[in-house]
Amino acid sequence: MITGGARRIGAELVRHLHRSGMRIILHYCNSERDARLLAEELNAARAESVQMLQGDLTEYSTIPDLIAQARACFNRLDVLINNASLFCPTRVDEIDENIWEKLVGINLKAPLYLTQAIAPHLKAVRGSIINIVDIHSERPLKGHSVYSISKAGLTMLTRSMARELAPEIRVNGIAPGAILWPEGEHDVTMRQEIISRTALKHEGKPGDIADAALFLIEHADYITGQIIPVDGGRTLSN
Repeated sequence: MITGGARRIGAELVRHLHRSGMRIILHYCNSERDARLLAEELNAARAESVQMLQGDLTEYSTIPDLIAQARACFNRLDVLINNASLFCPTRVDEIDENIWEKLVGINLKAPLYLTQAIAPHLKAVRGSIINIVDIHSERPLKGHSVYSISKAGLTMLTRSMARELAPEIRVNGIAPGAILWPEGEHDVTMRQEIISRTALKHEGKPGDIADAALFLIEHADYITGQIIPVDGGRTLSN
């Protein structure tokens, strides 16, 4: 099950893990058209291998039912990838309860309640959870304090759940760096400056995140509670 799987990094996770032979539960909230097109594309390649599942993850009381629906899709659940996320700037003087609840709700509270609901199913198959964190969970992004705080909480949730759910369930995180830029206009000069601060001197691809996810699912039986930066070495210099 991949949350926010219809677009951007989520869609690449869906495609990449599907290509490796997995059956996918593609969760989406508002991006029904994108989700449907992606599901149709992948089901044409391998029949009945992708199921769509709509849900608003900030309606926390519905999450147990959402997980029950996910379990019914293929009669088992092996992996949860908490990818759904909200990114927006918050100047200190603009922070209020509304923006706090939006960012912390989708970036931290939803992964917690999803983990809680899915844990019995994953324990039965010794499954795993992957949280898509951010390098800014360790190094705050200026002008985005609430976002950075929410992702720092997700980092600690990852480590806490790795202890709480062991030994049956492994829980890890992936922290992307310069992979995809926010949609809409952005400062090209700043973008180039960020890339120049990476050790590898180039922008990453969504496939780099998907490669890390596949590794954690299939080749990391003795890894849990870890956050893997996929950032081209950016965190080496700042």
